[in-house]
Amino acid sequence: MMRWRTALILASMSVVAAKGPGAAAAQRDVARTGEAMRESTDRQDRPAQAAAALRPHHRESRPAIALTFDDIPAHGPLPAGTTRVDVIRDLVRALGAANAPAFGFFNGGFGTDDPAGSAKAVAAWRSAGLPLGNHSYSHANLDDIGAAAFSADITRNEVPLSAAVQGEAAQGADWRWFRYPFLAEGKTPATRDAARASLRAKGYRVAAVTMSFDDYKWNPPYAGCDIGRDADAVRRLEDSFLADARAAAIASRARAKAQLGRDIPYVLLLHVGAFDARMMPRLLALYQTMGFRFVTLAEAEADPYYAAALDLSRPGPTPSLAGPPTVPALAGPPAVTCG
Repeated sequence: MMRWRTALILASMSVVAAKGPGAAAAQRDVARTGEAMRESTDRQDRPAQAAAALRPHHRESRPAIALTFDDIPAHGPLPAGTTRVDVIRDLVRALGAANAPAFGFFNGGFGTDDPAGSAKAVAAWRSAGLPLGNHSYSHANLDDIGAAAFSADITRNEVPLSAAVQGEAAQGADWRWFRYPFLAEGKTPATRDAARASLRAKGYRVAAVTMSFDDYKWNPPYAGCDIGRDADAVRRLEDSFLADARAAAIASRARAKAQLGRDIPYVLLLHVGAFDARMMPRLLALYQTMGFRFVTLAEAEADPYYAAALDLSRPGPTPSLAGPPTVPALAGPPAVTCG
């Protein structure tokens, strides 16, 4: 672009020096030269401009994680003396301290053994300004119940979900995000396509999972431990939890680099379990030490990689970074004896 501007300036200077009848002709020559040079430069720039349009635009070079929490209001067993409200409050406190946004996924059929406690747990999440989406009413597996029953279970969950958000949609937020229970999207194309069509008709987007370390596996062994009496067992659980979280983050980045040549904003799957609540301050600190920043679910899925999660008219399944390279299996929680 600078080349044609320089040439045009030089040509214009010759016009200024021209006298008499030749000046008008020189001006026409300058105009024609400038137009030709602009067209040539535009043609040369078009491929680069098109490629730039396809590349995602990142304001921040650090890798990003969107935190998502399944099974609100109740997940897994609890240690003695701990309530569902305690779990949510501890999670919310850790998220706030790290300035980390999060998105929760609600199951209206969970926590029915303690309706009052479950309602308080949901209220604790919402009072912190954290959004909720649909995780189905009963957490049924799509492949077990079929697409029609699955759709009905999602619709059934909308009644308690809309009550829980209390006008959230009117405030500009959107609770029509869906997380598949068990991440099961249909073993056959027919089942998968029917479920996606139903979700699309209801106006949902899908919350993908591109980072996970099976955090839920630590909750049952932890619930059987006494913090004071079984301190060594709890420490082993803590160390292994953070080790697998770190390994999973490294693996997700390796897959993104191998498949796409770049990082994506990762969507992390977590659960509202008691051990998650205990470990959340250290887990968030670990990710920050690894160079991650925290973003909202909507910000993460604005990346072009997640197009099929937002536009359900596109073929499934939801993008998940499944595929190469092969990475070492996660160790999982150690066998501990408590009590």
